[in-house]
Amino acid sequence: MDFLCLLKGVNLLKYINAKTVLPVGLLKELQEYVPGELIYIPEKESIRAGWGETNGTRERYIKRNNEIIAFYKNGYGIEEIADRYHLSECSIKKIINGSRCTKGVLKGVIG
Repeated sequence: MDFLCLLKGVNLLKYINAKTVLPVGLLKELQEYVPGELIYIPEKESIRAGWGETNGTRERYIKRNNEIIAFYKNGYGIEEIADRYHLSECSIKKIINGSRCTKGVLKGVIG
């Protein structure tokens, strides 16, 4: 099998020679721990976006959940809302109450 076929779909990370970007003292310190090895250095946590923030998923779920709550407040039944949004009744109850289903029973269910 061709080597490139094996790599299809694999996200290859770029690599930079540490000698070109790190101070000598830091390079020597790293060589004590991982001599001759490749190391992945993640971005700072503050740079990393939260779940769904960059692609709009979070906003779509917030909008959908607000719609579900509005339907419920306007008198629609949980089963009807579940069918409309293709979700389980338990999921609808979680969205409405902000609580969790346990073994098919919702604690403190509204309605």
